[in-house]
Amino acid sequence: MTNRLRFDFAGTSALVTGGTSGIGHAIASAFAAAGAAVTVTGTRAAASDYECDLAAFAYRRLEMRDAGAIDALAAELGTLDVLVNNAGATFPDGRNEWEPDAFSAALALNVEGAMRLTVRARAALAASTMAGGASVVNLVSMTAFRATTLVPGYSAAKAALLALTRNLAVQWAGDGIRVNAVAPGLIDTRMTAPMKKFTKMLDAELAKSVIRRMGTPQEVAAAVLFLCCDASSFTTGSVLAVDGGTLAL
Repeated sequence: MTNRLRFDFAGTSALVTGGTSGIGHAIASAFAAAGAAVTVTGTRAAASDYECDLAAFAYRRLEMRDAGAIDALAAELGTLDVLVNNAGATFPDGRNEWEPDAFSAALALNVEGAMRLTVRARAALAASTMAGGASVVNLVSMTAFRATTLVPGYSAAKAALLALTRNLAVQWAGDGIRVNAVAPGLIDTRMTAPMKKFTKMLDAELAKSVIRRMGTPQEVAAAVLFLCCDASSFTTGSVLAVDGGTLAL
């Protein structure tokens, strides 16, 4: 027995920031498999500099703290159907986020760049003729809802990105642009892989969810595609938690 859901994004265009690994790569791959023309961004000079296969996508180098580069990319978009703000990281430049300058860098990397790109892409998104309207999906995290004292800058940025999601949804409703967020829980990626070596740490994290396992990038990607398809055309300003029930506890 199967109940698999299939998406069709043939003829559409999608831009996925940070689409070169982990959750971002899964999202970009899912859109490409559904027929979309996908562009991914990364910080390395070329697509060939990455271990994963990026052949299915167009590639653009983009540092999310480089305002000029963000403006240049947005100016070249033309028409855009889907924007997924996925790029982000903890400990910018390897610094302690409790240091004020590192905290500011975390905000710039994880929310300010996404805000700039989204606002600059407004005209391209408004030009979309995709069924259900153009979609912006922002990747937040459980740190937007719960204290995470190890990375206070990242946590604050994700909370701000969630607030931005709601404000953009209201501000752009008249343009036919829907704006939503997806909040992943503990997902099995290269970033979280080191945790598996520390059983007590992993068990403690898994105990925070109802479904006692790590999620997969593909499960997050499915939520993103749903929020961008016409089946969710009445959904905007919302956050979909793909967290194994973490927020239920």
